Amino acid sequence: MPTVILLRHGRTTANASGVLAGRLPGTRLDATGEQQAETAAARLAVLPLAALVSSPQERCQQTAGYVVRAIGASREEPALLTDDGLAECDYGEWQGRALKDLAGEDLWKVVQRQPSAAEFPGGESLRAMQQRAVDAVRRRDQQIAADHGPGAVWLAVTHGDIVKAVLADALGMHLDLFQRLHADPASLTIVRYGDARPTVLQSNSHAGDLTWLIPPPPAADAAASAGAEDDAAVGGGAGPGVPVPAAVPPSP
Repeated sequence: MPTVILLRHGRTTANASGVLAGRLPGTRLDATGEQQAETAAARLAVLPLAALVSSPQERCQQTAGYVVRAIGASREEPALLTDDGLAECDYGEWQGRALKDLAGEDLWKVVQRQPSAAEFPGGESLRAMQQRAVDAVRRRDQQIAADHGPGAVWLAVTHGDIVKAVLADALGMHLDLFQRLHADPASLTIVRYGDARPTVLQSNSHAGDLTWLIPPPPAADAAASAGAEDDAAVGGGAGPGVPVPAAVPPSP
């Protein structure tokens, strides 16, 4: 199945000042966030991305724009698509408030200790947020597999809590444990969905070469998938780019 790279937007003015921006308009990358987005874009530019999809929030659109320009410098870039399923959590009445003030609310403890029971006043619940984000990613992933084949790599630009929620689902973690995960501004989290299970290839990554994600030629891809298919390699395997030997049936 395809590989999805989840990119959190770069740092914003709200992040830097400790304000929960949520879906409020006008929240843009600050100078640090622009540098972070540029660095992430340079890493991603080596990949033949089958699709580039973004949250509708301005900070994600800005971050995605850096990727589009980095890819366009070397080849034709994919069109930037927008998916409301990747939007920031609707924090309702919490939006625009300082985190230090929100920490004194009773709901803050629920968000930290039992996220599955947290629902923001005038907004959505964290359970609903996770469900629509996971649905959006998995639905898009299936469509990309149909359009571009199982070796395709695509990018989703989104938000910290969305990345954590999708990652928790891929790891088979209960939502109540998702605060154990982390997604820094402009970090990459990489997930591959298979028929048997999702596989988390990387999380909260800030640096490093990504050429190991480049899909192999069709013939090599077919050879690699002719063996154990979606089975996990017992012992850890040989790493990217090495075909899995076909399983040999036991002698009668």
